[in-house]
Amino acid sequence: MSNSRSVLFTGLGKQGWTLQRFVWVVLVLVVFLMLVTFGSLAVHQRVMRTLVGERDERAVRTAASVLTEQVNHRAAAVRSLSLRAADGVSPDDILLSSDFLLPDFDAGLAFFSPEGGLLASAGNDYILASTAENFQEALEQAINQAGPDPRFSPAVSDPDGSGEVVLVSTSALPGAPVIVGAFFPAALAEHTLSSLLGPEDPGSIFLISATGQILFGSGDRSQLDEPLSHPGVYEALGGESGALYITEDGVECVIAYDGVVPLGWALIVEEPWESVSSPLLNTTLFAPLILIPGLLLSLVALWFGVRQIVQPLQSLENKSRELAWGDFQSIETAVGGIDEIGRLQNTLIYLARKVKASQNSLRGYIGAITTGQEEERRRLARELHDETIQSLIALNQRVQLAQMELEGIPYSEKLAEIQAMTEGIIKDLRRLTQGLRPLYLEDLGLVPALDMLAREVQQSTAVPVSFKRLGPERRLPPEVELGLFRIAQEGLSNVVRHARSSRASLEIEFKPEQITLTISDNGRGFVLPESPAEFATEGHFGLLGLYERAELLKAKMEIFTEPGQGTRLVVNLPYPQV
Repeated sequence: MSNSRSVLFTGLGKQGWTLQRFVWVVLVLVVFLMLVTFGSLAVHQRVMRTLVGERDERAVRTAASVLTEQVNHRAAAVRSLSLRAADGVSPDDILLSSDFLLPDFDAGLAFFSPEGGLLASAGNDYILASTAENFQEALEQAINQAGPDPRFSPAVSDPDGSGEVVLVSTSALPGAPVIVGAFFPAALAEHTLSSLLGPEDPGSIFLISATGQILFGSGDRSQLDEPLSHPGVYEALGGESGALYITEDGVECVIAYDGVVPLGWALIVEEPWESVSSPLLNTTLFAPLILIPGLLLSLVALWFGVRQIVQPLQSLENKSRELAWGDFQSIETAVGGIDEIGRLQNTLIYLARKVKASQNSLRGYIGAITTGQEEERRRLARELHDETIQSLIALNQRVQLAQMELEGIPYSEKLAEIQAMTEGIIKDLRRLTQGLRPLYLEDLGLVPALDMLAREVQQSTAVPVSFKRLGPERRLPPEVELGLFRIAQEGLSNVVRHARSSRASLEIEFKPEQITLTISDNGRGFVLPESPAEFATEGHFGLLGLYERAELLKAKMEIFTEPGQGTRLVVNLPYPQV
């Protein structure tokens, strides 16, 4: 790869890479925000799922504990009444003084003899009024099996629609009156479980007996087709507690369960856990997505900035670089963009025209100086050739004659030294005059002169220099041929003095529309300045001279070089209009 500068210089596009990196950063941030948002939502859902399960499990255990406590309280109450009856207190007096217990036994409270005869009753007369056969059987069984410890009967369904009833009976001593208390489990459950779910909550609560009776049900699924097969019921009837998750109709629900041990009941709470999560909290989880429109708007603003500011500025920068290398036409092409850039370009166009006018004046001045230099070189070369060299040739001949006349005399060796020195001076002067006035160029043309130049440089410097001509040769105006010859001469001089190369080449190609002169070497190369204005400040005076000569010829000069990669100088000259 080589580093090149010319009037057609192209920018390196570093800003473009910066913008691309910025766009990629924004896109990565958008993707990152989406991943964070949806990842946070997934984590939040998993945490909420677990929290709802744990909350419902604790609530069910608490509710089951309260139900157990209520049931135990009723058992303790009937035992206390039974002990008073065993002490001989009249059943009527006992019930009359215990009316505060009637709310707990909302289906009635009564004393019976061991044979089943009614002794006294209080509260709801359900115990006495119910004629259902299954209830009468349960009542008789409760009286017959009454013992010191309170005994609870299974829930008894009444066909008249009053609901399930549970009987609790006890007799403190054998032969003592039997007290029977009756209560509705649905009323007990409703009073105890009303705080578990609100009226607007989508969940359900079930209180299921060991025989599969739904003693209490509320919510969307207050009735079950097969209560005993419902998830969690089997575990709760076994005295276990816990929570599990099931999916029904695409909705995942948490089911918390626990058992009411004294009665062998199962308490079930079921609700979709997602409904528990606060909608506001779910909405806040998407808050990072609000940044995405902002990032997209920044991309739009960036696109506008690139199209209307950055790209026009880059184009203007490239045209300014081309302007620095002498291309005054490129700055005239509009770059677009915002008005400020247009005004900046107009200012540069104005300055370019002023610089071009100044350069034209300077070019004329430099051309006149160069013409004067060439005329002075030609005059000096002619005087050296016609006078000095001729005088030295005459002196050399006289020394030779004197040497012949004084042969054998001791001073003849001195004369031989003088003759050798004279011949050396003549040779050096001829080489000097050849450099001042390339006779081959005037007599034979540009191509032979360049060929001889390559040969002379190789002979005088021991650096191999190859010469090549491509295309049919065409003669050019004398000043053009002299300018190209001087460029080649100065270019090879730079190679010899600075390149430290082991070989060099000189090539001229006659193309249909232009002439291309190329000088190249395999030397050490160098870091090329950004513009010709930096040639002098960085010590590249030879390049500055080459550039000015090319401008005088209205040619375009390109330099390709990198440290350690050699240098190639190319001069393209359109054929002069005749």
